[in-house]
Amino acid sequence: MSDGADLKRIADALERMAPAPLDAPDFSAADAFVWHVGPDRIDPVAKVNRVDLDLLHGIDRVRDILLQNTQQFASGLPANNALLWGARGMGKSSLVKAVHAEVAKSTDLKIVEVQREDLPSIGRLLTHFRGTDARFLLFCDDLSFSHDDQHYKSLKAVLDGGIEGRPENVIFYATSNRRHLMPRDMIENERSSAINPSEAVEEKVSLSDRFGLWLGFHPCSQDEYLAMIDGYCAAYGVSVDPDRLRAEAIEWQATRGARSGRVAWQFFVDLAGREGVAIRN
Repeated sequence: MSDGADLKRIADALERMAPAPLDAPDFSAADAFVWHVGPDRIDPVAKVNRVDLDLLHGIDRVRDILLQNTQQFASGLPANNALLWGARGMGKSSLVKAVHAEVAKSTDLKIVEVQREDLPSIGRLLTHFRGTDARFLLFCDDLSFSHDDQHYKSLKAVLDGGIEGRPENVIFYATSNRRHLMPRDMIENERSSAINPSEAVEEKVSLSDRFGLWLGFHPCSQDEYLAMIDGYCAAYGVSVDPDRLRAEAIEWQATRGARSGRVAWQFFVDLAGREGVAIRN
């Protein structure tokens, strides 16, 4: 009898310690949200940090593909989960946010950002999307997995859906510097040390195969880099002598040892500051 009472007290204590269930979120409060855990909550984002789609240069092909895919999804048509991979600073996450903004102008499309470390909670998040009229773009930035990282298993709930299935009003976009979401040397090490090399990395490598769209981003040329800066100057009203602009822009990228959309924006921020022009998104 006492054992039963003790068990009940323990159960009651655990129930009191458990986080309260998340109330039904008000998805009409915003177009963008961030998922947090501990406790679970979906916080609206009043102003998203993003640039206009027209300001993204040098990625025209992948821009058009992702925009078309997102428009299909928002319209209730078939669409694929997308993995945007490749060179750092070339606008992968900027493109996702810009495409969402463009499509959300005419549809009820919400974007919900999920951190990589919160992927194990993805099943709880999906329950809040079922049965709602809105459509949801789940977004995970800078996604990758280390050798002993098990978070990738949780991602399959979004990509494959398991027994219950992924809600038809949910799509998943991720960005990564790695096409297979894991370091190349780790893939080779596992292949060389395994008894059956083909099976050693199949589970992790096949995760990227579950994305219907693979969109590659590559380092930009000097002309593309300069075109990005010209676009920023035109959009924000910064007027500078073309020869001076070109010389300073090339010097800036030389000191950074790289050319990318991020480097172009950083140069423009410096230029706008020196020219006394405020930048407002």
